[in-house]
Amino acid sequence: MTTPDRSRLADVLNQHRDALLADWIRLHLPIALRRGLAMEAEIREQFSAFLNVFLDTLSRADTLDASRPEWEPVRAFLADMSAHRARQGYTPVETATFVFSLKQPLYARLREAFAGEPAELADLSWSVNLLLDGLGLYTTEAFQKSREAIIARQQEELLELSTPVVQLWEGILALPLIGTLDSARTQVVMESLLQKIVDTGASLAIIDITGVPTVDTLVAQHLLKTVAAARLMGADCIISGIRPQIAQTIVHLGVDLSNVTTKSTLADAFTVALQRTGSTIVTPKAAV
Repeated sequence: MTTPDRSRLADVLNQHRDALLADWIRLHLPIALRRGLAMEAEIREQFSAFLNVFLDTLSRADTLDASRPEWEPVRAFLADMSAHRARQGYTPVETATFVFSLKQPLYARLREAFAGEPAELADLSWSVNLLLDGLGLYTTEAFQKSREAIIARQQEELLELSTPVVQLWEGILALPLIGTLDSARTQVVMESLLQKIVDTGASLAIIDITGVPTVDTLVAQHLLKTVAAARLMGADCIISGIRPQIAQTIVHLGVDLSNVTTKSTLADAFTVALQRTGSTIVTPKAAV
């Protein structure tokens, strides 16, 4: 599109800005408010701010190509908006519709302004259509990246929550593991355990794998790495929850756990830990 056409388009839209904004809000507001994810005042402010950035960029840009550097302010606005909507719980379609719903009121203004110029109207409409399609697709891409970042952060938080290190006794820690133990989770387990050892000065840690469904070579290696790291911090480890099936699997895999104390239950491991620390639990005598 030539510069004069682009300039004339900007003039038309700026002249009818208020009517364009009112029609756009009327069309899209019910969609934005449908699930009660945002307040009406916030949505109206979002519409007005975007239209300001859009028209300002349109007035200064030499192209209607949404991927060009001139349109970076608009893309930056849409990236922030998409990230915000991802956090609010909108869907990618609802987010992209924010841009696509601008087409109808915008085309209405173009038809009025270029009523006697069908060829010019067709060229402008096609160029504007490509521009809005590009911006709408960009919101989908930005939304997806934001959603992936949110999911990754939530997974990290779940990993931290799923690997609690608790102090059972003076100098004795327990780390109950539930679910699959992969490389990423092992790193979280190791960091949580080592930090707790530093914080409490514990000399013993019980790693309970009762809730770990299967133990293969990789899981066994992860356990051994955790035990080795704890020893470097001055704490010995006891592995509890060794069921018959797990014991057979470990033997079959040829994993050497001879230098690690293992017990079938957490209670047995706790008893050993108490003995090593010189602590005892005395059962009160029955009242006469």
